[in-house]
Amino acid sequence: MIALLTMLLASMLKFWGIEFWLAIVLTLAAGALLGSVNGFITAYLRIPSFIATLAALSAYRGIAFMFNKGSPVFDASARLELLFYGHVFGIPLLFFYIIAFFAAAHWLMRHMRLGRCIYAVGGNATAARLSGINVRRTQFLAFVIAGFMAAVGAVLMAARLNSGSPNYGVGLELQAIAAAVIGGASLAGGRGDIVATLFGALTITIVQNGLNLNAVATSTQNVVIGAIIVLAVGIDMWRDEIGRLRFFSRTNRPATSPMKEGDDQ
Repeated sequence: MIALLTMLLASMLKFWGIEFWLAIVLTLAAGALLGSVNGFITAYLRIPSFIATLAALSAYRGIAFMFNKGSPVFDASARLELLFYGHVFGIPLLFFYIIAFFAAAHWLMRHMRLGRCIYAVGGNATAARLSGINVRRTQFLAFVIAGFMAAVGAVLMAARLNSGSPNYGVGLELQAIAAAVIGGASLAGGRGDIVATLFGALTITIVQNGLNLNAVATSTQNVVIGAIIVLAVGIDMWRDEIGRLRFFSRTNRPATSPMKEGDDQ
């Protein structure tokens, strides 16, 4: 989706003559639309979300190659770079993006009905349905939000490189999974925290930056990221077992016998 949306944005700015801010808005709307396609397939056609999004990954990248005969679009707009490299009061704009979007996500998930419904559906869709929650609508809206945020990522990536390419975004899906799981999100659903996810994303970024600064080969970096994902998923899968072992170790600990007279001698 990021690859397709960067190509769409760069084409609108460089070839189609669309005004800058209108192109940004249209890109964000396109992201929500693509997310709604995934949501419709998952929620209403009842195709498993893993299959639906995996198929969409292939399809959207294929559509991205249809733009500009499959070639990247460079030098999309000089104004585009300011969205990524700009500063306000000496503070990078990226800092404000992170604060704004994570704060909005935290408010959505903790203080709005939709967020509570997403947690409930993720934990147990049947129980959520019996509680009166519209499960299909909730799933659909979750995918729309995900598509919109992918569009935000696409705009920032296009702004960072002032270009669009059908090859952008390769491997980001694995980094997103790793960041979420390291942040405590459960692959089984129903558990996760936005603030912890932020620290998970920072962990992945710090690891990658450290590897880059030490001139570690890309192939080795992929191995390290893969190992982190396996470890993070393993921790998620073993969390309950570890908790039970700790509980039984405490409950089965032999009680300390009282001291008898003369024991201290």
